[in-house]
Amino acid sequence: MTSSSNTEEPLVREGQRPPFERIALLLQGGGALGAYQAGVYEALTEANLDLDWVAGISIGAVNAALIAGNAPEKRVERLREFWEAVSTAPLGVPYLKSIEITNELTRRFVNQSRALGIMLFGAPNFFTPRVLPPLFWSAGSASSVSYYDVAPLKTTLERLVDFDRINSERMRFSVGAVNVRTGNFLYFDNRTHRICPAHIIASGSLPPGFPATEIEGEYYWDGGLVSNTPLQWMLENRPHEDTLAFQVDLWSADGELPDNLQEAEVRQKEIQYSSRTRAATNQFKYAQMLRRAFRKVLSHLPDDLLTTPEVEILAREADEKVYNIVHLIYHSKAYEGASKDYEFSRRTMEEHWKSGYDDAVRSLGHPEVFQRPDNPEGVRTFDYCKKRSD
Repeated sequence: MTSSSNTEEPLVREGQRPPFERIALLLQGGGALGAYQAGVYEALTEANLDLDWVAGISIGAVNAALIAGNAPEKRVERLREFWEAVSTAPLGVPYLKSIEITNELTRRFVNQSRALGIMLFGAPNFFTPRVLPPLFWSAGSASSVSYYDVAPLKTTLERLVDFDRINSERMRFSVGAVNVRTGNFLYFDNRTHRICPAHIIASGSLPPGFPATEIEGEYYWDGGLVSNTPLQWMLENRPHEDTLAFQVDLWSADGELPDNLQEAEVRQKEIQYSSRTRAATNQFKYAQMLRRAFRKVLSHLPDDLLTTPEVEILAREADEKVYNIVHLIYHSKAYEGASKDYEFSRRTMEEHWKSGYDDAVRSLGHPEVFQRPDNPEGVRTFDYCKKRSD
């Protein structure tokens, strides 16, 4: 990969860290697009950024487990092992790296052919099709109502992830899922749960492709059905801390007006799974501005007001914490089409990884990312990953 040849001076010297109490990596769901997140992490580790918290949804949960469940020097290697394993062609068709496809129509055809192969035969080390389609089955258990079996993913996670390390809480770890019976969204967090492969698989159990995952008698589906990003979970978590957060989105909220059915399907997915990251960030900015403003007001209130119930409630919300939120958003190529989240070919995986790496390097090259915000709300957002022409 081109990233391995990088010889520039690390942006954060070893033994130092940016002036924040917490560095967090937040990983959105998006299936095959998740290789972009692996590229982002490679750039972060080259920049000597030591994470305190990693949280993910769906494929973001898998990447989060590969990061939190390995020693720092092994994390990029384990990410690459996973992504090379799941991007192996189901029928053994080799990936010819030396052949570059420059024609967009040809590339679209190759992508769609690979995606069709995944639909028919599954992704090695990830999921395999059921022997008989579910339409021919009698009523069964919730754990088998799906087109694919995810048992291979469990085996892969057990091989590549040290769950004892995750549960040691050296790094905070959170993955989100939805309770099928109640519809409630829940985060499995290593501060409140003992994490095992089922928690990771539950976060990515997107119906009807994948079955619901049972955990302690309850069944869970993909967290992206409710919220496809852990950003709000991190921002609302108590106690608040000065935070440098890298929010890695696999679906862009911005897009063009579709002019055919395929483009309409792509745009629908983008809107559904982008989770309105910017809207959530803007709401948090406003709330944090109020917290910081009341913190200043508190210092001017007389003692008799400080003990009133109303002021005590507001005082619990007041703080002067600051946040830098760096958005890293994948912008797909036109030829990727509606199958981009399940097109697990090696060629496309390499492209996604390199895009994530390049976008992260570009973003980290801006020194303001590492500077504490001094605006009234104490929150700054950065997005250097604007859509570029294909």
